Amino acid sequence: MSPWLSILVPVYNVQPYLRECLASVVEQLDGDDGVQILLLDDCSTDGSEALMQELARRWPDRLQLLRHERNSGLSAARNTMIDAARGEYLWFLDSDDKLLPGAIASLRAIVQAHAPDVVLCDFAVWREREHWKHRLRGERHRHSFNGPARRLERNRCALLAGLLSTGQLHAWSKISRRALWGDDLRFPVGRHFEDMATMPLMALRAGSFYYEPRPWVAYRQRTGSILASMSLPKARDQSAALRAFAQALKASPCSADVGVQLGLAQQAAGSMMGALRYLRKAGSHLPAAPSPSALAEEMRQNFLAISPLGPQALARAYLRRGWWLRRLRFLHWFHARF
Repeated sequence: MSPWLSILVPVYNVQPYLRECLASVVEQLDGDDGVQILLLDDCSTDGSEALMQELARRWPDRLQLLRHERNSGLSAARNTMIDAARGEYLWFLDSDDKLLPGAIASLRAIVQAHAPDVVLCDFAVWREREHWKHRLRGERHRHSFNGPARRLERNRCALLAGLLSTGQLHAWSKISRRALWGDDLRFPVGRHFEDMATMPLMALRAGSFYYEPRPWVAYRQRTGSILASMSLPKARDQSAALRAFAQALKASPCSADVGVQLGLAQQAAGSMMGALRYLRKAGSHLPAAPSPSALAEEMRQNFLAISPLGPQALARAYLRRGWWLRRLRFLHWFHARF
């Protein structure tokens, strides 16, 4: 029989974290042979591959090891594992994060009772040193979705609106049927913000979903994350990440949904502002060409191509909801000179 779940763990230079990540998965299985755990080493240089071999001996018949012949990046690693997966559902888990106790059992119960196309869960921010300010920010429980919870829903527009309104578009908080990926939906190789580019496209294919508002994943906050080490290529990818989804959405009835329109507009605005902030901060460290003004215009054009609402329409939507500060921030960055 095929496994009911495949957990896909890409590995690249994560030796200090990998053991704890995999232990959080294996120790929850409790004799469940219906879970496939796939690991792919993307040519690590820190001993991660040797640790994978050691852990495979520790947990015989639990881990399936794959390897790329040359380093190809996170998207390529995930794509290879999607092709190798046999489970009915796919769960992407980053190798420096971990599953919280009871996550797999809770997922299994939902799948057995409701068989949704997509299951969404919340997450906790995991810091080596937690301070009171982190607790006050609610980092022990972050919501990944804004919408109906703990029941099967068949409203695709509600799924898209609920995802876009929170902006939590990471892959590891969404467990999806493998059939949704088909032969054509894959993560974009060579680009950053791959989750933002891919997960809304996956959700656009879903006919049903179930949201469990409990943290199932502990997301490790470390300095090497994509947002903590911003660069010009990352900023350009961030501003353009949702273009393919915006184009695909036009053929869906959900393109007329007010919640989807506002959520996508907000995401387009946030991506544009994040990219423009990097331009402002980088200043003289930017390359001579393209010029900062040309780059800023590229990022604004990406916003216009993605957002269903133009700048003034979005500003009015913010005003109607009393989001004054958000409106001022958006208009400031949209009209900023570089």
